[in-house]
This record gives sequence, structure tokens and C-alpha cells, in this order.
Amino acid sequence: MTTRSADLPTDVPSTVAEALARLPRVVDLLAARAEEHDRDATFPYQGVEALHEAGLLTLTVAPRYGGPGGTLADTVRVLGQLGRGDASVAVLAAFTLLQHAEQARAPRWPAPVYRKLLAESRRGPALVDTLRTEPGGGLGLPATVARRAADGSWVLHGRKTYCAGSEALAWMAVWARTDEPAPRTGLFLVRGDAEGIEIDPVWDQLGLRASAGHDVLFDGVRVPVEAAVGLAEAGGPRSEAVLAAERLDLAWRDLALSAVLLGVARAAQGWLVRFLDRKPPANLTELPPVSGPRRPGEGHSLANLPRYRTALGEMESSLIAAEELVSGLAAGVDRGEPTAVTRAAAAQLTVNRTATTAVQQAVALAGNPGLSRRHPLERHLRDILSGRVYFPAEEVVLDALGCVALERGTRRAH
Repeated sequence: MTTRSADLPTDVPSTVAEALARLPRVVDLLAARAEEHDRDATFPYQGVEALHEAGLLTLTVAPRYGGPGGTLADTVRVLGQLGRGDASVAVLAAFTLLQHAEQARAPRWPAPVYRKLLAESRRGPALVDTLRTEPGGGLGLPATVARRAADGSWVLHGRKTYCAGSEALAWMAVWARTDEPAPRTGLFLVRGDAEGIEIDPVWDQLGLRASAGHDVLFDGVRVPVEAAVGLAEAGGPRSEAVLAAERLDLAWRDLALSAVLLGVARAAQGWLVRFLDRKPPANLTELPPVSGPRRPGEGHSLANLPRYRTALGEMESSLIAAEELVSGLAAGVDRGEPTAVTRAAAAQLTVNRTATTAVQQAVALAGNPGLSRRHPLERHLRDILSGRVYFPAEEVVLDALGCVALERGTRRAH
């Protein structure tokens, strides 16, 4: 039996099964408000609160902290369902779950700071995100800089962009460099309400409009010395253990966000099925007469035409394959299989393409109604296209995979 930690509220589910049992109700609630938040680009506070109350934001908190200890397989299952309800909320949940999962695998946050993060759950949702991206997306050292204060603490200055959940983050893990003669880089853990933080509301994307991925400005933000994590010489050698941990972090991220995209694609397919089942074809003479009890896909509807059924079959086949790929690799990562970790990048690329194609096919099959703001399909299309902002560029992934293939081929040739 899991021992409940005082760091988590007693009404939060202590097992994964309890949290999963509450998932369908949460998904329905998200779906009911998704159109409103998308239209107005407002933050989904009610949806995030529902995640918290269901225990879904703390699903991956380790048992040693009193959490359920959700695995990657559990995580992709939850995010796939949340993606059906509201992709923006699913993205926010993903980044928070990834933070807790990293801490569960190898404690990186200092214990006192992590206890503060967990304590936030007593009062409400505690969203967390790692802020790495900067305007211009340059390579090398981050422009965000941490300078030493007279008391030994750090003082942050800089700007981060694409900061999902910016206006509601309880904590931010900010990637920055020090101003030392030999700069070090690392994460600086900052409370979301710290003095000197300003949210620049520039997020006006095609999709994921409720995710509040605004810019965050840091102007003299104080960071205690113990809240600087993993400081290491910039560009210096890293141990194999550090590299392995980074690969595992990326595998979790790739598969978690892939699950969100698959959820969006499934939502699009679900709407299309209902649309085709209700929509009569232009030429009713093509259809057989209706007799006996009517079942879905029978009678005077587009769903009774073979070409639509074949198209749906193609969509179903591709989505099943992508879902099995994600769930299979997630289980492999949970078992500690190295090949599962290294293949996650290829999986996210495949899933991204598959899910995008599926939603585009749904729009094409629906015709003009699929592009109407009266229906959610066009929102699913915008969300699936905007999801790529959280993935590396395709050419980067493909180049890395090509290098692996060349290296493998070279070894075999010798």
C-alpha cells in the first residue's frame, strides 16, 4: 500500500487506477469548453482545475513523494485522451507530468524546492514548464543570463518564448548561462509569481490558442543559490550518465507530445464519423432502400458509400499503427530498453505526419463543413498544425537518424 506524503492533498488519487477512472469526465469537460477558449484565446483555468482535482497533474509524482508513480505508458494513455478533449490543456498537462517524471527518475530539483512545488497542489493546480526557447531560436549559449548578487544568490535577466501556460505557471525551470569568465549553463528554478517576471502576451498562433505560450521576461529575478540546477561548463564534456539521462528525457517528451497529437486526430475522426452518418449523399439513387432497424453507416448517409468507408478504413489503419508505435515504445522505455529510447525521435516524426494527414483527410472528406467555424474539425486541424512548435524541425530529426543509419552501415561493412 502506498504511503501518502504530507506534500500532496489527501483527496488526490493515490493510485494510477483512481486517476484514470476520473479521466472520462475530465475529457468531456474539456471538450465542452474547448471551442470557447479557442475562439477567445482565453486560458482554460476550469479545465486545468479539473485535471488537478482528478489527480492527473500529479500522476507521475514518485511513490517516495506520496504520488501514484505513473509510468510513461500511463502518461501517453492519459495525454491521448486529454488531446481528444482539448489539445491546449493536454499540452499543459504534458509539460507538468514530464517535470514530475524527471524528478521521479533522478532527483534534480533540490528537496526543499521540490517540496514547495508539491505543496502548491494543496491550494490548486501547480503547472510547471521548462523555458528554453528564445527569440530567434539561436544555437549555442542562451541569451538569458544569471549574474551573481552580493549575497551569493543569482539574478536572472532575459526573455523566453513559446512558454506554454506562461500566465498560470506555479514554477518555471529557466535555462540560462552564468556571467562567469567561463560560463556555465543550467536550470534556474523560479516561482511563477516572483518579482521581476513579466508576461508579454504575444501568443496569437493558428492553433493551441488556449495554451498561453506567451513570452516571459526576466528583469532582475532573484534565484536562491540552491535553486540553480545542473550548472556545468558550457560546451564542456558530459558524462555518459548525463547524456543517457538527457536521451531518456527526450524520449519521454517525444512520446508524450505524440500522444497529444494522436488524441487530436482521434477527435477529428470521431467528428467525421458522426458527420458522415448524418449527411445524405447528393444522389440518393446510388443507395439501396432502407429496411429493418437502421445501424450506423446504413441508410441514406455518406457513411453508406464505399469510398467513404474505404477512406475511413485508411485513417483507422494509420492511427492504429501510430498508437501501437507510441504505446509499444512507451512500454519499452518503462522496461529500460535502450532501443525504445533511441527510436522515440523517429516515432514522433512518424506520428506527427500520420496525425496531421489523418486530420487533413477528415477535412477533405467533410468538404466545406469541415472548414466551418461552426464545427470543431477546423480547430482540430489548426491544433495539429500548431503542435509542431514543440518538436524539433523535421530536417534535424532526419539528419540525426541518417547519421545513425550511416554509422550502423559503416560498422557492418568493417
